[in-house]
Amino acid sequence: MTTHEITLTVNGTKRELSVEPRTLLIHALRDHLGYTGPKVGCESSLCGACTVHVDGKAVKSCTLLAVQADGADVTTVEGLGAADELHPLQAAFQDEHGLQCGYCTPGVLLSALALLESEPDPSRTEIRAALEGNLCRCTGYQNIVDAVETAADRMPAAEGDD
Repeated sequence: MTTHEITLTVNGTKRELSVEPRTLLIHALRDHLGYTGPKVGCESSLCGACTVHVDGKAVKSCTLLAVQADGADVTTVEGLGAADELHPLQAAFQDEHGLQCGYCTPGVLLSALALLESEPDPSRTEIRAALEGNLCRCTGYQNIVDAVETAADRMPAAEGDD
């Protein structure tokens, strides 16, 4: 089968890879580049477990061909923070017990980050609306909404520390 050479900048690191035209971005990230944060869930854009940022926008990577992302900047959950210095959103999820089993968490975090970047002080209704494309099969949305609300309170302070 024909392959295409593409370049992705993932979490700030430029990566070159060869993919078949039918390769989804989620599979390029996980199988070709080893980023296991984005999860393969429904493969039909319903669950949001595969959500990443492509050029700053939250995208369900199971609905985008890798060749369509050629030249893009991609952020996965691995690019948010480090184990010894969590992103304020990750820390809020930890503090508010918004992690549940964790399978949906990477996608929820990136959808929540997209919300907080466009609306730094969202209402609980806006948080729920922004996350409606991310399914948590643990049915633990209360803690997830609490975590996003807590992160909204913390993020302006964290950005001011830089």
